[in-house]
Amino acid sequence: MLYSKQVINHFKKPHNQGSIKNADAVGEAGNPICGDVMKMYLKLSKNKKGQDIIKEVKFETLGCAAAIAVSSILTDMIKGKTLDYALKIKKDDIVKDLGGLPPAKIHCSMLGLEALKTAVDNRNK
Repeated sequence: MLYSKQVINHFKKPHNQGSIKNADAVGEAGNPICGDVMKMYLKLSKNKKGQDIIKEVKFETLGCAAAIAVSSILTDMIKGKTLDYALKIKKDDIVKDLGGLPPAKIHCSMLGLEALKTAVDNRNK
């Protein structure tokens, strides 16, 4: 299975890996078929318009290279952005930013988005 340079880089040196104590939102998603599990932590603040901004984001992923790379790049994509913006990201956006994923690993791109949506749904309001 061939991975792009971006996938390898994010797998070897993942960005935003870890947890956030007293996170404002935490979401978890898993794939029972492949066994990958991701947990996402968000620290939120408000911008001048009163919108929720993702001030800090961390992830913990147990899974394959693709799952870790997806988690890493997704956190890069949403850090500093509004929740509305973050929730509009699609799997194709993630796959494109990673320089592609093997067809058998496309499902990994959904794991991060599911964890993000779960975190937003579970956030402290």
